[in-house]
Amino acid sequence: MTDFLDEKRKEISDRLKELKPLVDEYNRLEAAVGALAGVGGAAASAATTAVRGKKGPGRPRGSTAKATATKTRKAGRPAKRRAGRRKGSGTRAAEALALVQGQPGITIPELAAKMGIKQNYLYRVLPGLEQEKKVNKQGRGWHPKG
Repeated sequence: MTDFLDEKRKEISDRLKELKPLVDEYNRLEAAVGALAGVGGAAASAATTAVRGKKGPGRPRGSTAKATATKTRKAGRPAKRRAGRRKGSGTRAAEALALVQGQPGITIPELAAKMGIKQNYLYRVLPGLEQEKKVNKQGRGWHPKG
């Protein structure tokens, strides 16, 4: 029984090693399509839509701007600040900081590919880390502070 399990573990491990470069290539290509989304007009956006498999952003059917505005806040009152964690204090921020420290000059698309998340999240997290003086941006790359 132990030999069988060891054999299966080895088969799975070998297959994972075999697939890893393909997954990395997929993530790089997906990041490239995202980066090129706004360049080149309708053909580029059609290609991006085909890769993502969905239409662009928009309001759900049947909703109206007026109805949404009255639900979120009453007229004449300033919007309240949302309670919760400080910006950049989550585990993703810590993971991004560790990757920046391990590879100074890393870009957001590279970070997103390594972390397996979408880039837009990092465009919110990294400026928060920059405000906390943990990282700084030089060109397109991010570097650890200190």
